[in-house]
Parts: sequence; structure tokens; C-alpha cells
Amino acid sequence: QVQLVESGGGVVQPGGSLRLSCAPSGSSFSVRSMGWYRQAPGKQREPVASMRSTGRTDYADYVKGRFTISGDNAKNTVYLQMTSLNVEDTAVYYCFQIRTIGTTSWGQGTQVTVSS
Repeated sequence: QVQLVESGGGVVQPGGSLRLSCAPSGSSFSVRSMGWYRQAPGKQREPVASMRSTGRTDYADYVKGRFTISGDNAKNTVYLQMTSLNVEDTAVYYCFQIRTIGTTSWGQGTQVTVSS
């Protein structure tokens, strides 16, 4: 069982920046795509950004130009650099990993709070 460990969340003022990291612990398998979702209080989980093993990246419209996803394919690690944060970005951020064998893992979530 692959577990994903996230880090980097916290409290930041509007306009600030944070960098999230997500790395696997335990067994490691070939990955097809990695990325991030988020869930704000009282709302459904929504996609944020993803990155395929080909290098292609995709972003939700509400984070385009502000967030950047990157990764280390050799370590199956994914990062999310978040800039120009606003209060609407407050949420629990979850990383995910879809492997070529067809299984999916999720991280436990890391809280990001944007508040003045």
C-alpha cells in the first residue's frame, strides 16, 4: 500500500505564498499522473492541478497564473507552488497519485488558511 505524505500547509496572509509537497512512503510504483485537489468547508472536493508522466500539466481556471505544479518523476514526488493566495483558496489540499497499474492513492490532506 502506497501512502502519500503531504507537507507545507499553514496560515498565510492574502497575497502570500506557500509551497506544498507530497511524497510517497512505502512501496513505489510507476506513476501515470500526480496532482492536487482541495476541499473548502461545506464544499465538494475540486481539482486544482495535475501533472502527467509525459510532463503535461493542467490547471483549474481559478488557480491558473497563480499556482504551479512540478514534480520529481524519479521520486514520484509532486509540489504545488501557490502565489497570490486569497481567502477563497482556504481549504484542505489533498495530493493524489494514479499509477500505471491502475491504482490511486490520496494523501491525508494539509490545511491551507488564507487570512488577514
